[in-house]
Amino acid sequence: QVQLVESGGGLVQAGGSLRLSCVASGNFFSINAMSWYRQAIGKQRELVAASTRGGTTNYADSVKGRFTISGDNLKNTVYLQMNSLKPDDTAVYYCKADLWAAGRGSFSSWGQGTQVTVSS
Repeated sequence: QVQLVESGGGLVQAGGSLRLSCVASGNFFSINAMSWYRQAIGKQRELVAASTRGGTTNYADSVKGRFTISGDNLKNTVYLQMNSLKPDDTAVYYCKADLWAAGRGSFSSWGQGTQVTVSS
């Protein structure tokens, strides 16, 4: 089994910052990519930022220049630094890992989500 545990969400005023963390643990051999998604009430889940094992990153247009994804391969951890937060950033943020395990091959795992609320 694989577990992804997110932390760092909370309530912040517009213009403020938060840093989300996601730690992966369990039965896997490698992490190929880790990413952050978010889902606001009444909206579909959307990709916020992604980072591959090779260091390639990509961002949703709505967060470019404000959010930064980074990782610590040794700790199986990915971070999302969120600056200049806006009320539109309010959502549940989910961590996703693309993994590989012997006997299972490639698969994905999701965290339970962490709430980010930005007040105006």
